[in-house]
Amino acid sequence: QVQLVESGGGLVQAGGSLRLSCAASGRTVGTYSMGWFRQAPGKEREFVAAISWTGGSTRYADSVKDRFTISRLNARSTVFLQMNSVKPEDTAVYYCALMRSIAAGTGDYWGQGTQVTVSS
Repeated sequence: QVQLVESGGGLVQAGGSLRLSCAASGRTVGTYSMGWFRQAPGKEREFVAAISWTGGSTRYADSVKDRFTISRLNARSTVFLQMNSVKPEDTAVYYCALMRSIAAGTGDYWGQGTQVTVSS
């Protein structure tokens, strides 16, 4: 049984910062890459960022590049998303996922999501 628990969402003003966390547990966490996706109201879920099992490789969506930073603890089962210079269009439910690789278009396991709201 794999469990992903996100935290850190909330309300932030445009231009501000927020940090999301996701803790993964379960026997199959193993060597999975970890990533973040988001879904805004009325829109499809979209990729945000991903990090490899070793932490040595990352990938970002163009819309968040140079503003968001993904990282993971040495224990490799916790991932963070540092969100800087946030914009109203970053408002969405953010989901943590275990991914087969940072190039994967989706995840194999998902968290329950955490709401991020950016006010203008």
